[in-house]
Amino acid sequence: MESETDEMRECLIDCLRPRLKELIVVDRVLDLIHFIENEQKERIRQKARNDGDISAADSLINAVVHKPHTPGWFAAFVDALNRGGCKFAADYMQLNLPTPEAEAENENCVRLIHLLIPSLADMVTEEVCTHCFSKKLLTEDERDRITAEIGNRGRRSGARELLRRIVKCPPGWYSTFLQVLKDTEHHVLYNELTGNEGGMDSLLFTLALEVARSPEKEITLRDYQMEVAGPALEGKNIIVCLPTGSGKTRVAVYITKEHLDRRKAEGKPRKVIVLVNKVPLVEQHYSAEFLPFLKNKYKVERVSGDSQLKISFTEIVKKNDIIICTAQILENYLERANSGEDEGVNLSDLTLIIIDECHHTQKGGVYNHIMMRYLKQKHKNKRLIKEQKEPVPLPQILGLTASPGVGGATKMEKAEEHILRICANLDASRIMTRSQEEFKKEQRKIIVSVEDRREDPFGDVIKKIMTAIHNHAELTPTCDLGSQNYEQWVVQKERQAAKDENQKVRVCAEHLRQYSESLNLSNTIRMQDAFSFLNKYYNEEMKKKTAPEEEHKIQITDTERFLFNLFEDNKKELETLAKNPEYENDSLSKLRTKILHEFSSRDEARGIIFIKTRRSAIALNQWIQENPKFADIEVKSAYVIGGGDQSVVKPMTSAEQKDVLKKFGNGQVNLLIATTVAEEGLDIPACNFVIRYGLVTNEIAMIQAQGRGRAEDSSYTLVEVKNSGVAEKECVNEYRKKMMNKAIQKIKSLNQAAYEKRITEFQIQAIMEEKVRMTKKKQKDIKNESPSNVKFSCRSCSEPICTGDDIQIIENMHRVNVTPQFRKLYIQRENTTLQERLLDYETNGFIACKNCGQRWGSMMMYKGIECPCLDVKNFVVNLNGKKISKCTKWNEVPIKFSAFDYAEHAINMTMSDNSDDDETM
Repeated sequence: MESETDEMRECLIDCLRPRLKELIVVDRVLDLIHFIENEQKERIRQKARNDGDISAADSLINAVVHKPHTPGWFAAFVDALNRGGCKFAADYMQLNLPTPEAEAENENCVRLIHLLIPSLADMVTEEVCTHCFSKKLLTEDERDRITAEIGNRGRRSGARELLRRIVKCPPGWYSTFLQVLKDTEHHVLYNELTGNEGGMDSLLFTLALEVARSPEKEITLRDYQMEVAGPALEGKNIIVCLPTGSGKTRVAVYITKEHLDRRKAEGKPRKVIVLVNKVPLVEQHYSAEFLPFLKNKYKVERVSGDSQLKISFTEIVKKNDIIICTAQILENYLERANSGEDEGVNLSDLTLIIIDECHHTQKGGVYNHIMMRYLKQKHKNKRLIKEQKEPVPLPQILGLTASPGVGGATKMEKAEEHILRICANLDASRIMTRSQEEFKKEQRKIIVSVEDRREDPFGDVIKKIMTAIHNHAELTPTCDLGSQNYEQWVVQKERQAAKDENQKVRVCAEHLRQYSESLNLSNTIRMQDAFSFLNKYYNEEMKKKTAPEEEHKIQITDTERFLFNLFEDNKKELETLAKNPEYENDSLSKLRTKILHEFSSRDEARGIIFIKTRRSAIALNQWIQENPKFADIEVKSAYVIGGGDQSVVKPMTSAEQKDVLKKFGNGQVNLLIATTVAEEGLDIPACNFVIRYGLVTNEIAMIQAQGRGRAEDSSYTLVEVKNSGVAEKECVNEYRKKMMNKAIQKIKSLNQAAYEKRITEFQIQAIMEEKVRMTKKKQKDIKNESPSNVKFSCRSCSEPICTGDDIQIIENMHRVNVTPQFRKLYIQRENTTLQERLLDYETNGFIACKNCGQRWGSMMMYKGIECPCLDVKNFVVNLNGKKISKCTKWNEVPIKFSAFDYAEHAINMTMSDNSDDDETM
């Protein structure tokens, strides 16, 4: 009788397993369960550390239901849940279930917390933690853990830990948490979570609430969308090629639903993964498309580098039907499974892969790495079938793109080959497009030509300075100053000079790049923007030559003194000329006219200006905001630029990008100034004019940018800028666009046998090239003789710094030098644009050469230890006596550095501190 009862209890736990895994906090309850062996407990703890609570909770449940059972095991488990603060989980075990309405509302609250974590992490965590403890949202142990987290990794990391804990409390926790925010005077955060007036992100709250509570939408496709989806609905691999704004993602959602419905009815496994190439696209596809249409029937989740709560990706794949993620995450876990590092993810776990912006499935790209695994298995399967063995199941592939491009082709044959290679890489049986007659009418396209300045005294002074630098360094440029060719020439000179240890030429080339950039700014925006940029650069350079300690002097070479004096001698004249509007460039006046026309001739104007550099985007936005004529016609501008570190321009975080795009969506901003980050993929609401200002890249970018103007009667304008070659490049892109459309039609007209023959040839060629590449890589890896064979010297002053033996690697990512000898070689400076990291480490200022002030890297705080983290681009690398001057990434240095031994270094530090104490006694 007891065994029957145990079976019923096991059955109950298995039925409740998905919910229990979400609600159990392993470290709360593990020590309270007496019938699990200590060795097994340690394995579960390790699982929690490596893969997160959900995965560890699954292992804990396995241990609980494992036979033979000890008497009273079920009551002991329930008691451990209650005593460990997991009362909600204990309620489920005792079938004290919330009503479906209460459960749904609780899930909405959890989802809101997840969505608003970026804002909530700004709370004063110490105060909130204390109040949550007093309100019994946290146990004493949890309070101590969160306090320790704040001390080790910072307040934001502590906030995330706190939020991770409280969402597992029984229903009612949300209103208690709101009261805590009120009591601790977090009024803005309170308003965000309630959607009240004054909340910084009340729109996001409303959106989140609508997504959480709204009934599932019905998917309806237009005729042309249904037509392009046809082969995919039959289970075939295809590429859907539709213009921006034609509903490619909606087609993908429909195909996903039909795929899951069919496989569910057939009793087959089902798992869809949607791959994107930009972090903001994860949330966009999740909130705007897949979740609203599929949430009632299927489990949808999203994961990206911005994902806040640490949960094992393997576990997320197991638990959900649809996973939206950045491609690199999937590739990482495919590699983990392949290398046997852990369970990882296999292609055979998936039944449909959707690849957004699939034209990136080319050599070197992460999409291509994933598809190469697919192609290799596909061809292995052919062999297995011949040997009458079971083939490995492979997922269906769906590629989405607005334009596959022509890959720089100048002839139809090469354009056709480029597109066929993409089809081959995606194993597409067809490329599907709208019928030619279905295409919407072409936008009005305007090219605004500009006249060269009659006089450019500001530019003349810059060129005079540049000529003086050329003479000083004995350099003879072969192209126009300020042109793109000139910039490439200067970069080559800097690299060669660093390799040759020619500091005169190296530092002159570095300064010439800044003057070239200032010429571009002067030709693109205002002279005063160019002057401000130069002035800031020289102020920063002078700061580098000033040591934090007054007694220490940083070396200033004769060439540096010459360059500082040269700018100082011309500074006053440049400043005066920059203020004279008579000499402003014609491009800016043409742009002014165009913006005024668009906003005065439309009822509700909304536009995007695409521009080349981050600096010019910021400067153009400033010019618009300072111009009263634009304010009179209610132009409300903002800029959106990319992430990635730059020393001069502070990058934009994905949260900042989302905030600007949200304001553009709701009308708070009606003119967006953007770099290429906004050209592709991001869901920017329909606007009625697009301007490319001195920026033309390739035909794919042109098609993407044109597609941003989706409203009726939208216009697409190019404004020329000196040295940009906009008109000529745009003509080339138009030619390539026509060539691309003809090539696609030619490919579609091939009979299926001829098409498949060419595709197979390209696939075999790609596999063979991959084998050659891997062989070369292995040979390159063999070069990992000894780290002592590589030496590093300062890029600026050529002083020897260290060898590879001195460098260790943290988390297979950060190269640090913690040797006492290295400590004597650098000075530490505060980083004014410090951004907190949300991992086991955070940056804490940067380090620079004590001799010349050259920046070497950042000072990283890793688990309470300061670790100087080196950036290889700031050094000249000498490998076996051969100098390498242009390493920009550490993986270009073919040396395997030893792993950082945290425990050993901590012990050495402690011993050193103790010996210092002994000396002072």
